[in-house]
Amino acid sequence: MNERPTFSPFWHRVRTMRPKLRPHVQITRQHYRGRRWHVVHDPTSNQFFRLNPVAYDFVGMLDGQREIEAAWHASLEKFGDLAPTQNEIIQLISQLYQSNLLSCDASPETEQLLRRGRERVKKKAIAQAIGIMYLKIRLLNPDRFLTAAEPILRPILNRWGFLAWCALILWALISIIPHWGKLASDFNQQHIFDPQFLWLIPLAFVVTKAIHEFGHGVVCKRFGGQVPEFGVMLLVLFPSPYVDASSAWAFTSKWRRVAVGAAGMMFERVVAAIAAFVWIAQQESGQGGSVLARFCFNIMVTSGISTILFNANPLMRFDGYYMLADLLEVPNLANRSNKMLLHLIQRFIYRLKNLTPPTTQADERTILIVYGILAFAYRIFLFITITLFVLGQFFAIGLVLAVWTAAAWFLMPLGKLVHWLASSPMLSEHRARTVAITIAMVVLLLGVVGFIPMPDRRHGSGVVDSLAKTNIYFGTEGFVAQVHKRPGERVLKGEPIVTVENRDLVEQRAGLLAQVDEIRVMVRDGVAKGDPAVTALASERLRVGLDNLAEIERRIADLVILAPHDGVVAGDDPAQKLGGFVKRGDPVCTVVDPDSIRIAATFDQQQAEWILTRADQRGEPPACQIRLLSNVSTIVNAERFEPVLAGQRLLPSAALGFGGGGRFEIDPQDQSGRVAKRPQFNVYIYPDASSALATSVLPGERVLVRFKLPTRPLLSQWIDRLRKEIQGRVNI
Repeated sequence: MNERPTFSPFWHRVRTMRPKLRPHVQITRQHYRGRRWHVVHDPTSNQFFRLNPVAYDFVGMLDGQREIEAAWHASLEKFGDLAPTQNEIIQLISQLYQSNLLSCDASPETEQLLRRGRERVKKKAIAQAIGIMYLKIRLLNPDRFLTAAEPILRPILNRWGFLAWCALILWALISIIPHWGKLASDFNQQHIFDPQFLWLIPLAFVVTKAIHEFGHGVVCKRFGGQVPEFGVMLLVLFPSPYVDASSAWAFTSKWRRVAVGAAGMMFERVVAAIAAFVWIAQQESGQGGSVLARFCFNIMVTSGISTILFNANPLMRFDGYYMLADLLEVPNLANRSNKMLLHLIQRFIYRLKNLTPPTTQADERTILIVYGILAFAYRIFLFITITLFVLGQFFAIGLVLAVWTAAAWFLMPLGKLVHWLASSPMLSEHRARTVAITIAMVVLLLGVVGFIPMPDRRHGSGVVDSLAKTNIYFGTEGFVAQVHKRPGERVLKGEPIVTVENRDLVEQRAGLLAQVDEIRVMVRDGVAKGDPAVTALASERLRVGLDNLAEIERRIADLVILAPHDGVVAGDDPAQKLGGFVKRGDPVCTVVDPDSIRIAATFDQQQAEWILTRADQRGEPPACQIRLLSNVSTIVNAERFEPVLAGQRLLPSAALGFGGGGRFEIDPQDQSGRVAKRPQFNVYIYPDASSALATSVLPGERVLVRFKLPTRPLLSQWIDRLRKEIQGRVNI
């Protein structure tokens, strides 16, 4: 463990001060991981500060009469090595003072309040500017409304109410299971974005989020907290209500703090459950397309998506984050995680000494490191995805948002690093070494990503396709009586696959045979009597009868479905139709030739750019590898490939779309599952004839395809992919 420096060169500035806690400050005792802590709260600004027992004892000695140096010496005598150092005391006094929790005798009280008030407003404005994706606008104080509502809901804000909530949610889930197919179909077809009902999306979002925030506020009031602020937060430029329930941080019980964090999602789930019951009733009454049904559908969808992406996500500072921090008993989790990562960098990379880590507990240190890394990675992911989404919808706004957020999240920390390198007192003896290490790391990073060639690959998905493939359909209606072949079985040309039974056709044939025999007798009688008119009429009737008989004979012959050529049965399983009624034109199956196959792969526009404009520098085609999803351990090389040099919306197979388990979004108006929402590029790949893939797989199986392009630096690859991603979204 590193030794903490006891003395500070700035001690003379504070040693004679006589500060004291402001009289309105409230202190609450809490326990984290078996250790006692004290939460200091300023009700006027809703500021919170956490003190350990040693720091709390030191602050308790500051009564406005005792000097800081005298209090420090008393702390040294009482706690020895555990007493705070001079640097730690200066930092503690500064933070308490800036948080308006401490008053000093160095200047008049009014001047202190005004100056600190201006500083808090300035810091809040800067924080709002940095967090432009989550801009907050205060509207009113909801405390009076929540105070009136809390007694009404008090009978259910307890354990019995929680059990009733569980029963309601379970009842809603059980009720919606029979209608799950319809719900999934509407979601896959994106009925939520139906232009006629598009206005229901913001309405459903605002209603559910207003109830969500009401849940936070009323439960906070239930446990004695204050809710001084209600407003609107522009969540990625989309308005969302919010309440300030941060007074829950002072609750002694962590379960009460968790209850306040979970209350919003629980209230929202109640609304979603009620919407589910109404939606089910509308479906059963045949009014599934009504405004009420669509509104309830939007409530269920938006409530579920927003909860997963935001509220329940612990990597963002919403409900899930605060619940996780309370359950792990690691307060201020995000800030302390950042400080922990910074401490590790300063200690192991810059090799600085006498550092004070954010925690000395091994398990808490692990939590901070893991959370800090995950949160940083998620922040980058969130920045890229949200920026691309907004660019695709509103290019000008998205561009401003991207530049502003990049400056706030990345350029400002870079500026802080430069300032730290130039002026930090802890680097007074090692500044040159630290600057040299920083420059070396930057050069190394730029060298790795900007100059060293790295593998460049493009990935796609596809299905095994046969060059000799015939789709077979029922030639006439009837009941499937017998199935001779099933998918995967070999069949010879002319061999029966399915036999259909139609007794009506047999009876019609017997009737036509009798009718034809009767007409033939009439023809013979006309010839015998020498009556040409009777003979001509009977002959015409005989011709029509024979044509009808031939048609019936053809339809009876079609009752037995024969293989058009040698191959393997694939596609639909005819056994699923056994005993059922089929119509003419209904699909039976597909007969494919497994000895002559190819891969029909599909790439999106960003991945397929190289197909149209790039080639290997030596003039050779890029290497292509194929991997079966059913046997991922086997990799097969491609012999050649043929790209279709035009974007197409028709996919080679429905298995490549969302409905078939693929990754391409399907047009909501398409019923076949093969029409993509955006144009894609198809590539036909021919595997090596000697490989196992050419002899051991069946058409219809899904595969993964990877092209190896010429190596180039990572930075070039990232810029190229980002440029293509933006072009694909904003059409520039």
